[in-house]
Amino acid sequence: MKGADLPPQSVSTPVAGFRRIESLDVLRGVALLGVLLLNILAFGMASVGYYNPFVGLGNHPELNYAVWGGINLFFEGSMRALFSLLFGAGIVMFTTGLGSKSGVEKSGWLHYRRTFFLLLFGIFDAYILLWKGDILMLYAVAGALLYPLRHAQPKNLVILSVTILFCSSLLFITAGGVMMDARAAAEVVESDPDGNYSQAFLDEATLWHESENSFEYNETAVDKELDIRKGSYGEVAVYNAKGVNENLLFFAPVFMLWDVIGMMLLGMAMYRKGILSAKGSRMFYMRLTIGGFGVGLLVNGYELYQAIDSGFDAIVISGYFQGTYQVGRVSMAMGWLGLIMLLCQSQMFPSLRLRLSAVGRSALSNYLLHSLICMVLFTGAGFGLVGMFERWELYLVVLAIWVVQLLVSPWWLNRYAFGPAEWLWRTMTYGTKQRWRV
Repeated sequence: MKGADLPPQSVSTPVAGFRRIESLDVLRGVALLGVLLLNILAFGMASVGYYNPFVGLGNHPELNYAVWGGINLFFEGSMRALFSLLFGAGIVMFTTGLGSKSGVEKSGWLHYRRTFFLLLFGIFDAYILLWKGDILMLYAVAGALLYPLRHAQPKNLVILSVTILFCSSLLFITAGGVMMDARAAAEVVESDPDGNYSQAFLDEATLWHESENSFEYNETAVDKELDIRKGSYGEVAVYNAKGVNENLLFFAPVFMLWDVIGMMLLGMAMYRKGILSAKGSRMFYMRLTIGGFGVGLLVNGYELYQAIDSGFDAIVISGYFQGTYQVGRVSMAMGWLGLIMLLCQSQMFPSLRLRLSAVGRSALSNYLLHSLICMVLFTGAGFGLVGMFERWELYLVVLAIWVVQLLVSPWWLNRYAFGPAEWLWRTMTYGTKQRWRV
């Protein structure tokens, strides 16, 4: 599509509700609701259940295998990709005023204040609301790093995005090979513990033993984790903080940060070209939908076949050990993006679009609400229901949360200018109390 940069408007103030771009809010609403399809697994069952379909089989194994396969085929990684892409678009909109009410470029100081307070929201989410998988801290770090590229040409942003995602894929391939070797070493040592092995070989075996419970189903380890997570708030907080710290020290910077930065760069480029504002042609979005879903389903279907053919091998299942993972999830994200832009252009389902837009406008509040609801439902700080549901039953919880947010978000925004977290974030960013009531 040949698209021009979106025109900036006028003064440097927060974007008023009536001037917002509907397609961005609808897309953000879909992404926000969509990430819960994957996050609910980490909230509601043992951590290994995120990857391993053997967790949560219960009395309906066929149904639960089907649910596991369907989620991985259509949603795993793609909803998070959309969420990251939209945050990248937000960097351009906020800092340059492009396509928003604020046409005057905002200072770097204001941008870094904004990202710093987002970091605090992420810390609150991870350590207080007990969500080990918080993404806000990474968004804050990535947002700080990407500020110098706010005026970069879309072509250069796309090239940089593709380069980073390609390097990320090479990293995944390398990590998969390392884990395969580590497992093989562990099996050799276990079969002959008295053998004469080099220190490097023993280190490989140790690596597998230290990480296998993150992927392999081990009933003893699962029961131990669930018992801790059903404990008091203090006990769960200590256990959770250890997991968050481990993620921040290794998994997040090595694997997740580049994943996030790659998609944010793509979002910055697509926003500058007007693609996220539904300004492309209908044919462009149709091609994006068909091409994205076509490639995405082909790649994800192949990965799913490999997982089943391997007997649900833990290393084969994990996307972070597969070189094709980024291709599949980014392609699926493009398919969802094209479909949602077509929906916005068609003006169909106005009530649904209004509700999704409201969820998107209050995405930070709704994201934190996910953590709050799931903390109360699943941890010992509330009802302690972690591990009590089969995999398919967790999606009834997701549906219930979706209904609540689709009903409450428009009701709230008819009365208040922003979601509560958005209001606080803006107030802290600008240093002045923002308008509260509509």
